Amino acid sequence: MSANPGHQDQLTRLSQIDLAHLPADGGADFNRLIFEKSPYLLQHAENPLDWHSWGDEAFERARRENKPVFLSIGYSTCHWCHVMAHESFEDSEVAELLNQHFICIKVDREERPDIDNTYMTVCQMLTGSGGWPLTLLLTPERMPFFAATYLPKNSRGGMMGLLDLARKVAELWPDNRDRIDQTGEQIRTSLLRLEEAAGHGAALDEQPLRAARHAFLQSFDRHHAGFGQAPKFPTPHNLSLLLRIARRFDDQQARIMALQTLQQMRLGGIYDQIGFGLHRYSVDARWLVPHFEKMLYDQALAALAYLDAWQATGDAFFSQVAGEILDYLGRDLRHPEGAYCCGEDADTEGAEGTFYLWTPAQIREILGQEQGEIVCRIYGVSETGNFEGKNILYLEHDVVELARETHLSAEQLSELLGRARRQLLAARAKRIRPHRDDKVLTGWNGLAIAALARGGALLDAPALIAQAATAADFVLTRLRDANGRLLRRYRAGEAAIPAFLEDYSFLVYGLTELHQAGFDTRYLAEAANLNAEMLRLFQDDQGHLYDTGADAETVLTRGRTRHDGAVPAASSVAALNLLRLGRLCGKPELEEQGERLLSLLLTGVDQNPQAFSQLLIALDYALGPREEVVIYLPDDETRPEAMLAALRRDLRPRTLILLRRPGDREIEKVAAPVRDKYAVKGEVTAWVCRNQSCRPPVTSTEDLVETLSG
Repeated sequence: MSANPGHQDQLTRLSQIDLAHLPADGGADFNRLIFEKSPYLLQHAENPLDWHSWGDEAFERARRENKPVFLSIGYSTCHWCHVMAHESFEDSEVAELLNQHFICIKVDREERPDIDNTYMTVCQMLTGSGGWPLTLLLTPERMPFFAATYLPKNSRGGMMGLLDLARKVAELWPDNRDRIDQTGEQIRTSLLRLEEAAGHGAALDEQPLRAARHAFLQSFDRHHAGFGQAPKFPTPHNLSLLLRIARRFDDQQARIMALQTLQQMRLGGIYDQIGFGLHRYSVDARWLVPHFEKMLYDQALAALAYLDAWQATGDAFFSQVAGEILDYLGRDLRHPEGAYCCGEDADTEGAEGTFYLWTPAQIREILGQEQGEIVCRIYGVSETGNFEGKNILYLEHDVVELARETHLSAEQLSELLGRARRQLLAARAKRIRPHRDDKVLTGWNGLAIAALARGGALLDAPALIAQAATAADFVLTRLRDANGRLLRRYRAGEAAIPAFLEDYSFLVYGLTELHQAGFDTRYLAEAANLNAEMLRLFQDDQGHLYDTGADAETVLTRGRTRHDGAVPAASSVAALNLLRLGRLCGKPELEEQGERLLSLLLTGVDQNPQAFSQLLIALDYALGPREEVVIYLPDDETRPEAMLAALRRDLRPRTLILLRRPGDREIEKVAAPVRDKYAVKGEVTAWVCRNQSCRPPVTSTEDLVETLSG
């Protein structure tokens, strides 16, 4: 369907159709996608194309009718997916040609990252680049023989059009099957070689961290911060890594690169100055003009990076931004049942960014002449505009510097901006909203749980921890099958698709952070159990991990994603989980498995260390010193807030905390390190253990701080 304000209305309308009365092919008004839950697939349910969802039925039909498969992969908040849908998939000429000569399959990449990863790798191998929408041609045996991204309907500017491609393949297919099959088999063989290239393991030492620091420094934009030129992606795990490198090596340059980038992102147009949260990326080097979609994983990872920065600096600017992002999560991405939705579209009213843009007249009408002029000046709003005649709001400087320009105190300006922002937000809420993809993904919710939990703990906001717990309980109860196996996606009352490594590793990470925030033993136990299930389903005999479970469909290969993208590599998060759970649960065998996995993944990292930030975060933890603090409470009423505040005041990414209450048998079962600890003289007692050696217990916050610094 086209990018228009009817997205959500269309989904609502289609969800109310009585599917029981429709034939298997969708009938005269729909195609087979009408029976799907994915918002992306439903957006295409009224296309004239005879779409199938991914499955044996479609490929069996391709074999039976001796036709190639036209595979289109995208997601519901993807701008160029909307463009291609409007140009081609809604077009009767395209539909007639594709329906006659191809079996057409549509895939939601967010539901099926295994399919997307496999064929995206093919696209990158064949073309040197990738992106969405992803377009492939396959044999009925699922073998790819052509790959591209967006294709216009008609050829133009040296780019082959979809019609010309379809006609050419339809002409070649009957007489060239042997060559086509041979091409597909060669590509599959290359994929298998990539999967097998796990390496024999590398030493765990500081060299990759130093190499990463050097690589980031070489590409750092000294004018606008961030790395490289346009487009610029937030990639918050890069910044979290740099803050760890800065701490380990007392490296001011690494610290500056991270902090300046975080600051410029918050001030730029990539940040929603009115509603908060980060847009997908900046199309320019200045962080000014964003691609306007908002994704759940970007918000979660960014909040974690800003929290790291606050701990590293004590600067309230960073804690404020983290809180703003988490506010956005709760206001606009929270599912009615307490988990978190995937994201929001870039498009409204047939154009990108309309919801977020302003003119001076609109602002003055809402705020009044005098206040409107101040706000326009501060946010760079002009009559000519900075984006298609309208304005993306941004800040040239932080509040302290802006106050000097307006002759107001920083407090006065902050109050004025806060009041104006709330008025503009209320006015903007009356506009046609971007489409929200309301499906719930287990892995992305794991990241959100981690961000909310850490935010709640560090910002002294118990409500955020409660929100994290609600989301965790939703996933743990609603996203499992009858046998307890974790599932990938929930929407409209249906949970489906066996969960991938990403889902397991991100959820285990989120549950571990939730335990660290609120010390509910249940979440640590769930993390440990899911981690064990992850190893059973995804681990090979060398200690490496596949992306797809042994009990799930294999799409050409089971895949091994090593590089970070917009989200961290699942195997890197899994390595960190193993190391941390080994410490928290007192299970050295988990630490050994984590170190083995880390060693395997580190092979060849020096060639491009910037692509392995999450892995290097795990390496930083592995290199230690690893530290656990057990706080023993003399009774159930005593609160250890002062000690917890001391532990959380600084960035201590290699420190884990366990809380033991008297008579708490459950924590004894899950976390071996608490078993030999006790309260000294009936007082709150902290036991600091570093590299498996415990210091004498302390009963005051001052002594705890001294022990931590020793």
